[in-house]
Amino acid sequence: MSIRVEALTKVYGKQKAIDGITFSAEPGVLGFLGPNGAGKSTTMKILTCFIPQTSGTASVYGFDVEKQSLDVRKHIGYLPESNSLYLDMYVKESLGFIAGIHKIASPEKRIAEVIEQTGLGPEQHKKIGQLSKGYRQRVGLAQAIIHNPEVLILDEPTSGLDPNQLIGIRQLILDLGKTKTIVLSTHIMQEVEAVCNQVIIINKGTIVADDSLQGLRDKNKGKSLEDIFISLTNK
Repeated sequence: MSIRVEALTKVYGKQKAIDGITFSAEPGVLGFLGPNGAGKSTTMKILTCFIPQTSGTASVYGFDVEKQSLDVRKHIGYLPESNSLYLDMYVKESLGFIAGIHKIASPEKRIAEVIEQTGLGPEQHKKIGQLSKGYRQRVGLAQAIIHNPEVLILDEPTSGLDPNQLIGIRQLILDLGKTKTIVLSTHIMQEVEAVCNQVIIINKGTIVADDSLQGLRDKNKGKSLEDIFISLTNK
C-alpha cells in the first residue's frame, strides 16, 4: 500500500479533529470527501508531516510519518488548500528553486516537462504575483509534482479554475493516477466522479464510507454521489 493509516487520532485541546481513522490507498485517485471541519485537512497535514498525530500510525510509501519524516517528504508531493507561493519570483525561477531543494538531476529538462504538463508555457516568464488564481494553482501543482513523487496529496487543486482549465487539470490528475497514488480532497462531486476510483467520506472526525465509486452507488441504490454525501454527513 502506498498509504496506510491505522487508528489515527488528532486531538486539539478537548476536540478530536480525527478519531481513530483507518484506511489505505494504492496507485489511483482516492477522493477524500467531507464537510468543512470534518478532519480532511488535519489528516492530510499528518500524512505530509506538517503536524504530528496524537495517537495511531500512518505510513507513506513504506515510511512512518513520525519516525521517517524526511523519507516521506522525498516521496510525496503536496498542494495545500492555502497555496503559498513566492509572488515576487518568476514562474520558471520558482520551479528552479523547488528543483534545487529536491536536488533534481537535469533540472532544466524536468522544469520544461512540468511546465508542459501543467499548461504553464504562456505564463512561464511572468512573476507569480501577476498570474490569475487559476494559473497560480497550476504553479502550486507544478511544484508538487516536479520531483516526480510516488504519492500526491492535493487539497482543492481545481479551486479558482475556469471550465477550460478544469478539464486540463482533471486530465492531468487522471494521467498521474495511472502510476501514482493521489489523495484528492474536493467539494466538487462531478470532479470525484470524473477522476476517482476510490472514495472516502469523513464526517466529524470518523470515516463513514470507504469504497469504490461504483460500490458506493450500488450500496445506496444508485443514488448520485451528492445525495450519498448529504445522507452520510447531514447527521
